[in-house]
Amino acid sequence: MLNSALQARTVKVLASAQVLNGLGVAGTVAAGSLLVSSITDSETLAGLAQTFSVLGAAAFALPLARLTARGGRRLALSVGLLSGVIGSGFAILGGAERNIYFMLLGAFLVGSASAAGYQARFAAIDLATKESSAKQLSFVVWGSTVGAVVGPNLMDPAGGLAEKFGLPRLVGPYMISAVTLALATLVIQLFLRPDPFLTAQKNLEATLGAHRKSTREALAHIRSNSSALFAIAAIAIGHIAMVSVMVMTPVHMKHVDVTLRIIGFVISIHVLGMYAFSPIIGSLSDKIGRVRIIQIGVLLLIASTIVAGTAAADDAVQLGIGLFLLGLGWSCTLIAGSALLSESVDHEMKPASQGASDLVMNLSGAGGGALAGLIIGTLSYGWLCLFAAIPVLVLFVISIRSERIRSNVE
Repeated sequence: MLNSALQARTVKVLASAQVLNGLGVAGTVAAGSLLVSSITDSETLAGLAQTFSVLGAAAFALPLARLTARGGRRLALSVGLLSGVIGSGFAILGGAERNIYFMLLGAFLVGSASAAGYQARFAAIDLATKESSAKQLSFVVWGSTVGAVVGPNLMDPAGGLAEKFGLPRLVGPYMISAVTLALATLVIQLFLRPDPFLTAQKNLEATLGAHRKSTREALAHIRSNSSALFAIAAIAIGHIAMVSVMVMTPVHMKHVDVTLRIIGFVISIHVLGMYAFSPIIGSLSDKIGRVRIIQIGVLLLIASTIVAGTAAADDAVQLGIGLFLLGLGWSCTLIAGSALLSESVDHEMKPASQGASDLVMNLSGAGGGALAGLIIGTLSYGWLCLFAAIPVLVLFVISIRSERIRSNVE
């Protein structure tokens, strides 16, 4: 009963922090691409903002995992969020001075807040049972919904706020992120007590005498574990498709001078798909299996590239539908893949395995974001969507051949 009460409290605290984290990070997605394009006068380079943000998330993945192993979730999440606050400051400075180096450094450090958000989903299942792990994880993912949906819609008023301080409109979302990420840090520091990971570790050591493993040992364990490998592949490929299409949609729409308000609305619809239905996806993953939900996610991702890829730059409705499906498909691969990974490795392997998963996911997303800029700069948005669908189709083939994973694990 004690662990059950602590688990419920932990999920509430993590979800609350995710609201603030989502509010801060989501608003910078479209603004970052447009700000880089404005500073460099190049659409080809617009994807660098998201690329550096995802690289930052990748760079912080393993360090935050190590901090978790040494000092618990509260320490790791706080460091990630606070680094995001510092990054917001650099992005504001870069935008004000039209300095692309400060801007990209800021985007890189804001990525640390994303890394903290991704690891928060694992914190939600430190004390959860296998039967409810996906559902518990999904509640924390869902916590991002409010902030992440509202965030992009604050682009216009945030721009007005920035102008009052004599700053470029596009740095406004970074001003918002500095405040909300600081508040998220306070929530974690004050209320994530006792620490869920340290509590779970103490319980395990008391019963089994378990000891934490190094990152190298965890990676070797993953390589020999087909279930864990498939889980990481699902998470990474879903992220590639999501990042590459999402980050270039504002640039595509800006071709015909669509307003920031409309662009923010389309991104909000996308983020709604990413997070709003997380509890349903988590429950279904617990009931019908991780692999089946990943397959559903793959079909949604393919549908999204078709719908978005055939939309005109000023067709906000069709783009909104396409990006909603994109977010929903990503949610399926992330939640089911994360639950599959967590239950496929031994407890002492979890922090390092989770960090490795986030590292692969974010490096894949960074590569997708960088290639997306080149593709849209030399070809078109439609071609970008076509290329984004290719790894997703590969994942679908792998999932069909991996039916044995479901029977062995679930």
